[in-house]
Amino acid sequence: MGEVVNLNKARKARDKAAAKDQAHENRARFGRSKGQKTLERLEADKAERSLDGARREDED
Repeated sequence: MGEVVNLNKARKARDKAAAKDQAHENRARFGRSKGQKTLERLEADKAERSLDGARREDED
């Protein structure tokens, strides 16, 4: 015969695991210093300018 499972405890454990995963993701996304955020923004701007500078215009 199968094992008896308390559904309330199972639901709470599932929700706790999901919250832990979300917290880990948020720490990775938002847990950066101001310097790191500025550096990432500057690198993204530089990459965008480089890409726009290499774009060829079609002349019709």
